[in-house]
Amino acid sequence: MSQISLYLDEDTQEQSLILALRNSGIDVLTTSEANNISCTDEEQLIWATEKGRVIYSCNRRDFSQLHSMFLAQERNHAGIILVQQQRYSVGEQLRGIQGLIATKSAEEMINQLVFLGAYIRTE
Repeated sequence: MSQISLYLDEDTQEQSLILALRNSGIDVLTTSEANNISCTDEEQLIWATEKGRVIYSCNRRDFSQLHSMFLAQERNHAGIILVQQQRYSVGEQLRGIQGLIATKSAEEMINQLVFLGAYIRTE
């Protein structure tokens, strides 16, 4: 079982989050680093799937619809993690992602839609 690799879409490219994820040993790639800035959400999801990366986004509506569409069309994706970014600090997002990675493998994320809030503990 392999560890989840992340692909951060344009909405989640906060530098402090990217740095925190990388400093904790999480494999992260952003849409700007992949030269995919002008791609549609569907193109982003296809690209992430081809690279075996789970997409991380706060674009809940569009990626929820894409997830449903992919399943209805019997198309696979590498996984989607959705977050309400304005609701959680960088530290909370980092701990949530670490918790998710500790409990799920990349293989277990295939065709899964996960809301990061389920992995964020608020003390």
